[in-house]
Amino acid sequence: MTKPHWLHDEVDPGPVQIQARKVQFDVSDVPLHWIPGHPVAANVVSLLNLILPAAERWFVATYNEALPLVKDPKLAEDMRGFIGQEGAHAEVHERLLHGFMEERGIDPAPMVEQMEYLFTKALAPTTSKDPKRQMNHLCDRLWFIAAIEHYTAVMGDFALNCTWDEHGADPTMADVFRWHGSEEVEHRSVAHDVAIYFHDSYFDRIGAMALAMFGIYTFFERGTWFLAKEDPNLDVGWWKMQRMRMRDSKLGLLPKYRTLFGSNTFAYFRPGFTPDQMGSTAQAVAYLASSPAARAAHL
Repeated sequence: MTKPHWLHDEVDPGPVQIQARKVQFDVSDVPLHWIPGHPVAANVVSLLNLILPAAERWFVATYNEALPLVKDPKLAEDMRGFIGQEGAHAEVHERLLHGFMEERGIDPAPMVEQMEYLFTKALAPTTSKDPKRQMNHLCDRLWFIAAIEHYTAVMGDFALNCTWDEHGADPTMADVFRWHGSEEVEHRSVAHDVAIYFHDSYFDRIGAMALAMFGIYTFFERGTWFLAKEDPNLDVGWWKMQRMRMRDSKLGLLPKYRTLFGSNTFAYFRPGFTPDQMGSTAQAVAYLASSPAARAAHL
């Protein structure tokens, strides 16, 4: 199979301006199991439609809270680009949640309600009137976002290099997650830079990562099982679902847990870690330049 153009030799694009892109996705004819013969892999990736809208709206709200406090013009510009991209991601996945998953027999309400509670209640700004506590709480949330963004960049890099096409994945749905993943790779340094700007603390960095690792692993496990039970075309037990997930990981359709929560997490624990060590901006920009959805939006 010929390699996609974004996997060919890469040319460093130099500094890139982070900005939201208008995209259009027509998923009216896309089946729920959009990777044929691999329903668990399709569901695991589609699970992001349930999780991301609430999470990314929380990112935007937190950055809007932090932005007036930033005096570095370049960092402020990157934050505005990050806000634009994350807002666009939330809108796209919200539409897919209702226009794709609900129409195909999935009732997302229980999982969506949990996500909304987590990001609008549990992780809301402190109600304390003490300025020091307010700032500490903001810094904690910024480091938590940086830790989550590490995983989104890793998963974005995976989407660009996985084997979906080799297994007949629907091209529109693959484009949804590759467009999103490419922008995660493109802005992968922003959250880390913001957290350092507000409070450069290795202890806070690893603490936030430990929390993010536990949270993301838990949501993937619970969410995948939730979709397996809700899926009208899938009848499997817990252990069979896990075997199917591990098989799909070996085939390159899903990230391997030992890589996602193992080596990629330990890389973040290195004192000298920087996000530009993960993924390729050149590859991400190459994909974004010819994403079918991005191109269609400009026709």
